[in-house]
Amino acid sequence: MKTKRKKYNAALKAKVGMEAILGVKTVGQIAREYQVHPTLVTQWRKVIRERLPELFEAARPGQEDQGELVAQLHQKIGELTVDLDWLKKKSKQLGLSVHDRS
Repeated sequence: MKTKRKKYNAALKAKVGMEAILGVKTVGQIAREYQVHPTLVTQWRKVIRERLPELFEAARPGQEDQGELVAQLHQKIGELTVDLDWLKKKSKQLGLSVHDRS
């Protein structure tokens, strides 16, 4: 019979990984204290070490302009809606068949 894998939340992983980074206790001691496998402690410590510099990186250029981009896209949607409505009106005046998909 297969046993279910344990799932650990991010807060526990961070806490255990930080304790491993601090080095006050050995990996084995930390693993026994939190009842996790020592390999997990080592993996979580590695993840923290690798991702820690990302906390201090400046925001990416594309992320700052998202609000402006959304506003421009909303404006474009409005323009296209007006154009579509005008074309529907003119096609009816000219007697052309229009299939309304909305």
